[in-house]
Amino acid sequence: MRRAPLRVAFAVALLLTGGSALHAQRAPTLEVRLPAADQLTRVGPLVIATDMLSSPRARDPLAAGFPARFHFMVTLWSEGTFGNQIERRAEYDVLVTYSAMEKKYQVVQDVNDRLLSLGKFDRVEDAEGAIARPTRVPIRAFPSRKRFYYRVTLDVQILGASDLDEVNGWLKGELEPAIHGDRNPGTALTRTIRYLASRVLGGDSREFEAATAAFQVP
Repeated sequence: MRRAPLRVAFAVALLLTGGSALHAQRAPTLEVRLPAADQLTRVGPLVIATDMLSSPRARDPLAAGFPARFHFMVTLWSEGTFGNQIERRAEYDVLVTYSAMEKKYQVVQDVNDRLLSLGKFDRVEDAEGAIARPTRVPIRAFPSRKRFYYRVTLDVQILGASDLDEVNGWLKGELEPAIHGDRNPGTALTRTIRYLASRVLGGDSREFEAATAAFQVP
């Protein structure tokens, strides 16, 4: 007889969470892949971030109008007798916004001050797919007796209400002219992204890390 209250409590919990407990959520994953051995000094690694909008924790604030910022830092490390050290690094950002007027998700990427619109999408799953597109990071290994490895960290932030005006103003006044060639895209994007990054952002924040196995340049 004592099981009935537990069943009722479980049913209420399902209603309050929209039944999400019935569906296994895909776990976000971050991956960094080495180029082929004969390409190690020619191209950098591939970074892939999948299922980054798979949970209500990310989707709900985004649908409510709060942008999501994905900050990637990729570093090339060398192994040493007295400790490892960073040899090279690169950073880039992906910003995802939702327009209630258009009912579309917009995804924008910045790599080394080069602006790239990844598109506007009707479905959040398609925006998530744009985030997951493999990115070739422009840092390369070099001939050495040292052993190297790549490491990537991803900081995911849901921007707070105080940041909405800056983001919306940037998208309308900076991004569109930059895409059409009327303004320097790198300057416009980098200035705004770094400004937002320097502030105490509201909302949610998560971090992910991944690394390659150690390798030597042949």
